[in-house]
Amino acid sequence: MQNHTIKNESFQPEEENSEPKKLTLQVSKVQIPMRIDKYLTQQVENATRNKVQEAIEEERVLVNGRPVKSNYRIKSCDSIQITFLRPPAPELAPEDIPISIVYEDSDLMVVNKEPGMVVHPAFGNWTGTLANAILHHIGKDAGTLDPSELRPGIVHRLDKDTSGLIIIAKNPTALHRLARQFAQRQVEKVYKAIVWGVPDPASGTILTNIGRSKKNRKVMANYPYEGPDGKHAVTDYLVEENLHWFSVVSLTLHTGRTHQIRAHMLHIGHPILGDETYGGRVLRTLSFSRSESFVKNLLECMPRQALHAEKLRFSQPTTHETLSFSAPLPVDMLRTLDRVRTVLASQLHS
Repeated sequence: MQNHTIKNESFQPEEENSEPKKLTLQVSKVQIPMRIDKYLTQQVENATRNKVQEAIEEERVLVNGRPVKSNYRIKSCDSIQITFLRPPAPELAPEDIPISIVYEDSDLMVVNKEPGMVVHPAFGNWTGTLANAILHHIGKDAGTLDPSELRPGIVHRLDKDTSGLIIIAKNPTALHRLARQFAQRQVEKVYKAIVWGVPDPASGTILTNIGRSKKNRKVMANYPYEGPDGKHAVTDYLVEENLHWFSVVSLTLHTGRTHQIRAHMLHIGHPILGDETYGGRVLRTLSFSRSESFVKNLLECMPRQALHAEKLRFSQPTTHETLSFSAPLPVDMLRTLDRVRTVLASQLHS
């Protein structure tokens, strides 16, 4: 591995960040005059009076293109634009959702998240998340966490379709201390992925800046490491198994940029199998006859990015004991690897 130095910047989680949401409302010709904060609370689903007033104070509410005060009385045909830093959300509620708890003490839990589970509520996924399951599991002690943030106890995050280990704090003190470990890069995190092709050399360090794409704000892009765009991103990789057309790669994060591993593997020409956003679902022709059907079948077997948060190592926030955990590959990744190995063996002996 190459040596690398990184500025001590704030830790950013791997999962996509919430984008500001802009809403435009056209007041009816027959609307009865009323205060704008009351009107917006009535008109915008899940918006609270406090959030609306906060937006007004920060000049994120414009009427006919100009900021107004909370006591402004709307008029017929007014055009109102409001920008929410986070989309208005319903109150987070406990839900009895099964979760796989690897470890638990009075301060924290380590959960092996299944692929397909959203970590915290966001636009389009207000229920059925890991956060809802956490509130139910903690029960009466959940009152020590702040559900208004929609991320009770969540120190870091994983993409919806990434499986594996995630740390959950059970009280504010533990949350603060664990977050500090992430910010100071004292948490060791190792992922495992199935990628297209075999990286050469078999180990190395990927250094780029990562920031939102200028063409598509939902996608992260790589920029020059010392350039002005994006923030430093550093990933170590190691090929653990060469499968000729694919490989199993171990990845160690030294920064926590959004979609870092997925963007970095695309950057070196070895996207993660199944990753639709970052080039991993492109049908490719392999070096044997009828490979097209094999690849199509493989992508059906792996409908998500084949990425798993395999190992965690950190300090218990109260006792300072070093805690280490690992989670085996999920069934879909194991099944996919079995198919690749079987076909590879048959081709080598044909």
